Amino acid sequence: MLVTVSEIPGVLRVGDLEVAVSVSDRRKSVRLTVERDASITAVVPPQLSKSELTKVVQDKRPWLYGKLAEKRELGDAPPAKEFVTGEGFRYLGRSYRLRLVDAGEVRLIRGRLELPRGGGAKELVGWYRRVGHPWLSQRVRPWATRLGVEVSGLRVRPLGYRWGSCSRDGHVNINWATMQLPPTLIDYVLVHELAHIQRPDHGSEFWSAVERALPGHQDYRERLRRAGNELWLPEKGL
Repeated sequence: MLVTVSEIPGVLRVGDLEVAVSVSDRRKSVRLTVERDASITAVVPPQLSKSELTKVVQDKRPWLYGKLAEKRELGDAPPAKEFVTGEGFRYLGRSYRLRLVDAGEVRLIRGRLELPRGGGAKELVGWYRRVGHPWLSQRVRPWATRLGVEVSGLRVRPLGYRWGSCSRDGHVNINWATMQLPPTLIDYVLVHELAHIQRPDHGSEFWSAVERALPGHQDYRERLRRAGNELWLPEKGL
């Protein structure tokens, strides 16, 4: 009896590789990704069989091992942040020192990032999301025009170790942690997601669209890969 991927548990083990599997009606082929935490994910079409996915992973093993080796070269993640006066947090590529205050909400003022005493990761993530939405909403417009796509909505939200996601109807999700990057690298994230509106895979047409919008995209891609390991990411769920 044929077993489809939708009928098996969410994790597929192929040799020494462990792949987290999710099913999407939008997919016509398998999308394999090595995430920033060195986990492997696969987004697959609903009727794909377990044996077919296993073969895809086996065929891609050299590529997967290469990507995993790149992650190891980047070294360990930076130490956890402390929510004390003087701790540094990045915003748009610059580091701002934290200043604890007695009341109010998180805000960036006179070169300092103010945090009410007793606050922590939840409050700071909320601030990144709050300031990120208007900034990204304005920033994405000229890129959408350049790529010839329409953005029907934009959300800033937790996406784990993914920079962003999109749907064919133009809804774009951007990880709040992206707001720690320099604006030029945020542009690359936006262009990458916008190109997926018309081209859901990572084929040659997708990369050609990215290159036309952002010449030299491979340099941006490499810089983003290295910058990702320096960003602050609190525990899952934020």
